[in-house]
Parts: sequence; structure tokens; C-alpha cells
Amino acid sequence: MRKVSARARTLIQRRYSIPGISGSYYFAMSLRFATLGLLAQRPGSGYDLLRRFEKSMANVWPATQSQLYGELNKLADAGLIEVADIGPRGRKEYRVTDAGRAELIRWIGDAQDDPPMRRPDVLRIFLLGELPADDARRYASAFAEFAASELKRLEQLRDSIDWGEADADFYGRAALEFGLRDAAMEEQWARWLVTSIDDRSRR
Repeated sequence: MRKVSARARTLIQRRYSIPGISGSYYFAMSLRFATLGLLAQRPGSGYDLLRRFEKSMANVWPATQSQLYGELNKLADAGLIEVADIGPRGRKEYRVTDAGRAELIRWIGDAQDDPPMRRPDVLRIFLLGELPADDARRYASAFAEFAASELKRLEQLRDSIDWGEADADFYGRAALEFGLRDAAMEEQWARWLVTSIDDRSRR
């Protein structure tokens, strides 16, 4: 896979951030339901959950190991999950409770609390005219570079999974397809923008 530049890494960090208190709250709530959803699909330990998260939901809602483990404790304290089994060396396997499944179903079917989508990276596009053309071009190039790298990563992920017939596989594949198409579109659009900036500079 092509190495991503520091500028492109900064772009992805900004792309998925939602600044402010409301953004922090939304992150916590979304991680809660991502964790709850994985356990509703299949019980598992914290380690099991982390591995599954990294290959699935982390592609749309990144989180660290400490954040994920912390969410397990919060869900258990709230009675939404429970310890189903304790294995060797105190390994705990969690499962969703009836209350947890009911809360998950409520959240899936009700998008009223979701905040409006914010794309700081696209907002910058509106304001690129305040920069010299070379800097605007570098930003657009970094945008395209990241999108191409993300597309390649998602293609490799798609090809590495043995997709089954279960509902979880079907809808997981559907979510991944959204990412593939979105990354392809964003790369194409950003390369168009680079070419357009070049054309303006030659006038």
C-alpha cells in the first residue's frame, strides 16, 4: 500500500473529528452503540471485541483499546451487558442483556438525536481561495492521496473477509461498500480539483 503523507494523515484526523462538547458526547454515544451492537451479534471477551471492532466498525467510527474497554465497563454498570462466562486467567466473556438489546433497537430506529453532518475538510474547500494557488493545490492533492489510500485499504479489507450469509455479514458488507464507493468518488473529485486548479493557474 502506498505510504500516506503527513499532510494526508492530518486530513483524516480532521475529517472524522467533531469539535466541541456536543462532538465529544456524540463520540461517546456512538461508541456505546457500536460496542453494544457487536455484542448483540455475538458474545465475546474484551479482546475478541477489539479484534472484531478493528475489522468492522472501526472503519466508520475509530476508537482506541482503552476507550473500547472503558465502554464495556460502562455498559456493564448500566445493566446493558453482563458477564456470561469467566475463563482462564479471569478472561470475561460478555453478552448483551434484554435491556441492552432493547436500547440498541431503539437507537437504530431513531436518528432524531444524531447531530448534523460536519465536514471540516470540505469547509476548507470553500475557503481555499484565501490561500496561494500552490497551497490550495497541495491541499487538494493530499485529499486525493488520502482517498486513494483509503480505497486501497478498504479493498484489501473486503478481499480478506470470508463473507457468509448471515445478516451481520450482509449489512457489514453493505457498510463497507458505502466506504468503497465514497472513497472512489472522493479521489475522482479531488483529482478533478487538482486539474482545475492547474488550468486556472495557466490562464
